Amino acid sequence: MLQVGDVAPDFTLLDQNGNSVTLSAFLGKTVVMFWYPKADTPGCTVEACSFRDNSPKFADANIVQLGLSPDTPDKQDKFAKKFDLQMPLLADTEQKVAEAYGVWIEKSMYGKKYMGIDRTTFVIAPDGKLSHIFQKVKVEGHAEEVLKAILEG
Repeated sequence: MLQVGDVAPDFTLLDQNGNSVTLSAFLGKTVVMFWYPKADTPGCTVEACSFRDNSPKFADANIVQLGLSPDTPDKQDKFAKKFDLQMPLLADTEQKVAEAYGVWIEKSMYGKKYMGIDRTTFVIAPDGKLSHIFQKVKVEGHAEEVLKAILEG
């Protein structure tokens, strides 16, 4: 698992519009990368809408928001349109970026084991290093928690 102070692994993924988004293109800005398991599911919707609702505060602080999941660009697009999500929603369909960030893990539900996303948020400082890592995210109030942590340093 990555640690605070580590350089954030660079990547390029497609967003919900089919555009390539490269993390290193945001050097010089603070980036919030929130990983969610599946687009348009209850917890993921609450989390993404919380970031959406707080977008003006993030923008005022010059903070870029990126949502990531294993969904396809098409599913990300439907999710974005349904809930008016303006931030890039990136499609890690091969889970290579999730593996690099340590969020592609074995999970268990009703005794069945499967691989999935560990809901985690990473904050990347303008120098490209991780400044905060939020694990075991509780979706209610999470965007506010992240913003507060960034602004307080």
